[in-house]
Amino acid sequence: MIRSLRGATAVALLGSASLFLTACGGSSDPAADATASATSATSSATSTAGTEQAPVVPGDGTLTIGSLLPQTGSLAFLGPPEFAGVQLAINEINEAGGYNNKDVVYSETDSGDTTTNIASQSVDRLLAANTDAIIGAASSGVSKTVIDAITGAGVIQVSPANTSPDFTTYADRGLYWRTAPSDVLQGRVMGDLLVNDNHLDVATITLDDPYGSGLQTNIQQALEAGGGQIVQNSVFNPDAATFDSIASDVAAKNPEAIVVIGFEQTVQIIQALVTQNIGPANVPIYFVDGNLSNYGDDFPAGTLKGVKGTLPGAATTGDFRDRLLALNPQLADFSYAPEAYDATVLVALAAQAAKNDSGTGIASMMQSVSEGGTKCTAYKECLDLLNAGTDIDYDGYSGPIEFNAQGDETQATIGIYEYGDDNTYTNIDYVTGSI
Repeated sequence: MIRSLRGATAVALLGSASLFLTACGGSSDPAADATASATSATSSATSTAGTEQAPVVPGDGTLTIGSLLPQTGSLAFLGPPEFAGVQLAINEINEAGGYNNKDVVYSETDSGDTTTNIASQSVDRLLAANTDAIIGAASSGVSKTVIDAITGAGVIQVSPANTSPDFTTYADRGLYWRTAPSDVLQGRVMGDLLVNDNHLDVATITLDDPYGSGLQTNIQQALEAGGGQIVQNSVFNPDAATFDSIASDVAAKNPEAIVVIGFEQTVQIIQALVTQNIGPANVPIYFVDGNLSNYGDDFPAGTLKGVKGTLPGAATTGDFRDRLLALNPQLADFSYAPEAYDATVLVALAAQAAKNDSGTGIASMMQSVSEGGTKCTAYKECLDLLNAGTDIDYDGYSGPIEFNAQGDETQATIGIYEYGDDNTYTNIDYVTGSI
C-alpha cells in the first residue's frame, strides 16, 4: 500500500503537462546573414559561452558530404536506416540542382564502435578528401573520439543520433550539431513513464560510456522528481564477456522495474536476467534508443512481451517510408533515418543560405535555416524560398527542428514502444517536449 500511495502521489505531482511544452524561435535577415557568413569571422553558430569560434572561411565551390555511420560494431543495426536517410537526401538535393550547379559529392564510411579505431581512420580519409560536412557518428562514445579532429579541421559535424548531454557544452568551435535530442528529454520521458507505470524502486544496467552515463543520470533525476529512486545502478564495460554478476546484483535489490541502457549487449543481459528469474516475465523491463531493436529469433517467442522502450523521433510513415524502402527494400527498422535525412538536408540548405560550402560557412547558417521564417518541409520547396530571398524554417521528418546556439534541438518528439510475442516492438505513444 505504501508503494501504491507513493506512485499515486508521484503521478499527481508530475502529470503530463511537463512533457508538452513549446519552443519558439526568432527570425533574421537572410541577405545580411549570407553576406556576414561569407566575410566575417563571427559565426551565428555559437557554441558554449566563451568558447572560441571557428572563423568563417570561403568554400571551394563543391559541397562534399561524408557519412560516418555504423556498418560494423555494437550499433550496426542502426546503420541501414541511417545510411538510407542520408542517401535519400543526397539524391533529392542533386535532383534539385545540387549546390553551385554541381552535384553534391558524397562518401560513405564506417564508424565502427568504441572498441576499434575504425572511426578515426574513416575521419582521416574524409578529411583528406576535403569533406565539408560529416553526418555522424551514431554513437556518442564514437563521436567523442573524433569530434576534435573534425571540428579542428574546420569541418561541420552533424550527428543524427548522438544524445549525450555532454555535447551541449563541448568546446566544438561552433561546428558540432545534432538532429537527435539530448537525453535530457529522453531521460525525462523514461522517468515519467516509470512513475506513471507505478514503478518507483528501479534498477538500471548502464553502459559505461558518455551515452550510458548521461542517459542514466537524466532518468534518475526524473524518477526522483516523481518520488522514485534508483535502488541499483550496475555499470558494465562495452566489451564485457558475461553479465551474470550484474544480474545477481540487480536481483538482490528486488527492483520493481529494470532499465537496460546499452547496445547489442542487451541480448546477453536479458539472458542473464532470465537465469536469475528477473527477466521480462518476472520484472518489468525497459529499453532505450540504443537497444530498441526488433530481436525476432534472438529469444524464444514471448520473451520480450510487455517490455517497453523509448526512441527519439516521430513516426516514419507514408511517402517518406516508401522512398526509404525504394532505396533499401531490406529495411525493417527505421530508427534515426529521419534524423539522418534531416541532418543532410539542413547542411545543404545552410550552405545555400550562406552561399558558402565550407564547414564554417555551413555552420554559420544552421541555426538560421532551422528557426523563424517561412515553414518548409521538402528540400526543393525550401531551396525555392531561399532563392527568392525568403527566410526559411525547416521542419523535417524527425519532427520540429529548432536549433539553439549550442547546436542542440530545442524541441523534439520521443516515441514510446512496447514488445509483443514476436519480440518486435510497436509504437504506443508519442511525447513532444522542449529541452
